[in-house]
Amino acid sequence: MFKRIFINNLIRAREVRLIDKDGKQLGVLRLEDALRKAREAGLDLIQVTQKISPPVCKIGDYGKYAYQVKKKERKQKQQKSGELKSIRLRFNISPHDMETRVKAAEKFFKKGYKIKIEMVLRGREKRLSDFARQKMNQFLEILQKSTTIKIEREIKREARGLTMMVSQSQNHEDKKIT
Repeated sequence: MFKRIFINNLIRAREVRLIDKDGKQLGVLRLEDALRKAREAGLDLIQVTQKISPPVCKIGDYGKYAYQVKKKERKQKQQKSGELKSIRLRFNISPHDMETRVKAAEKFFKKGYKIKIEMVLRGREKRLSDFARQKMNQFLEILQKSTTIKIEREIKREARGLTMMVSQSQNHEDKKIT
């Protein structure tokens, strides 16, 4: 989650590579000299990275830096979780509900998501997987009327039913539904 940021007297290195508040590199300095320059500017000495020797430190406002780091981490977290959306179809889905799911898929495509289409099969429905495949293909045909799609993963049999992944296609020569 949020990594610890070392500032001022918490920095343990003897020498640091210093960057001033404007982003200009001041070179490698002793820690005491770097702390003195930060105090003179009325700002904090922030350790940006510790993976290299000597560690890189920056003169700046700690609160502002910590806010930017948290904001960046939140944005990365959202991107990781927001790549795939799921649409569930039922075995006896009505044509109107199918249209509603197609509209939802179109909205997801506009936002740049890939879509996982799931059809959960229960009890006796598991024996009629051919009918379920036809329903999924019918959904794809309706979807293809409004937008070009690319099949990321073909229809796959899983423990609870059938799944497949599709995305919006940029070029028009991608796989057509058969």
